[in-house]
Amino acid sequence: MRRTSRRRVALAAAAVAVLGTGLAVHYFGSGPFADFAGDALYTVLVFVLLGLLFPRLSSAVVGVLALAVSVGIELLQLTGIPAELTAAFPPFRLLLGTTFAATDLPAYAVGALAALLVDAALRRGAARRSWRTARSR
Repeated sequence: MRRTSRRRVALAAAAVAVLGTGLAVHYFGSGPFADFAGDALYTVLVFVLLGLLFPRLSSAVVGVLALAVSVGIELLQLTGIPAELTAAFPPFRLLLGTTFAATDLPAYAVGALAALLVDAALRRGAARRSWRTARSR
């Protein structure tokens, strides 16, 4: 299996795990820690989805893009558009939120950084294994 294909399979599995964890935190968690964790996981999910779409981009680029998307959606909440969309279709609340909260921004940064570091480490490990396999032939 090609490296890009393996990466996509791993990212798809990660997306399912992150989505499940994020929904569990959203519905069963409470308080500031759960809010922070949910926001960080939101950005991790954006990272994973962008990685699925663009598997050859570097971890750093995907991390910056994930942070930009998360912050952009948070800033969009200042316009009231997400609140209107949520009123029309309530599931949009999970995707877009409804009200701006500056306290969400650090959580997005932590989520993007965590995803970037994990992804970069996994990529280095995969590259090392690939190099060792090629060398032993």
